[in-house]
Amino acid sequence: MTYSLIDIRPVAGAIGAEIHGVDLKKEIPKNQFKEIKSAFGEYGVIFFRDQSLNAEEEISFAQRWGKININRFFTSVDGYPQIAMVLKEPDQKRNIGGAWHTDHTYDLKPAMGSILFAHEVPNHGGDTLFASMYSAYEGLSNSLKKKLMSMRARHSSRHIFGSVRAERNDDTVGRIRNPESANQDAIHPVVVTHPETRRKVLYVNPTFTLGFEGWSDAESAPLLEYLYSHASSSEYTCRFKWKQGSIAFWDNRSTWHLAINDYHGERRLMHRITIEGKKLS
Repeated sequence: MTYSLIDIRPVAGAIGAEIHGVDLKKEIPKNQFKEIKSAFGEYGVIFFRDQSLNAEEEISFAQRWGKININRFFTSVDGYPQIAMVLKEPDQKRNIGGAWHTDHTYDLKPAMGSILFAHEVPNHGGDTLFASMYSAYEGLSNSLKKKLMSMRARHSSRHIFGSVRAERNDDTVGRIRNPESANQDAIHPVVVTHPETRRKVLYVNPTFTLGFEGWSDAESAPLLEYLYSHASSSEYTCRFKWKQGSIAFWDNRSTWHLAINDYHGERRLMHRITIEGKKLS
């Protein structure tokens, strides 16, 4: 893809690009938005810098991409149920999203993408890692690709957001809520075809995938652990350093992400908006 209406700067070999020359407070021209959308598909996660958006403007940008998912489990911004707060206070030890995952794979129609807006960032730390599941799939042997193509995997929200998590009574209480709503289970192909780019994607993740269909969790574990180790290889990843006004928008169909929890004693506040998706095949 040739980009003439945006300044695009890849941040790593396999995944991620910063987009410059766009003011998201203003109406984005149709042709420029088309290039942004192409970059989203090509790079898996796109980043914007120095964007000062209020809640209405965050919602307006998100609605350009599709219907907004109202999050069941995160505390929302007052008056804006479309915006989930991703917050860690100085006295809290646990962060949210501190293990490799992709959002909403427990839904029958998983989320298309998630947008994170940085409002308050620590003086140091708090970076986010992203991994390309395009590259993870492409890096597998042909024999393993062939085997995985015929397999499906079980995903669930219960063990992450349900009563088991709530009973731990850790310091995510108040930030993660509604354990009774964690009743989502879904089965998806282990390898999916991205609906826009048509590229093959490895579609399992360490947080929400329980095991393979027809296999027990114990039987599934060795192969899943191999896939997780392979998919998080450094050559498939990028690392994003946040600044106030930064935005990351990742494709949940083709990426993983992990929020690094290395800023104890400091406050980090993000707004997250998730875009509804479609059933994957």
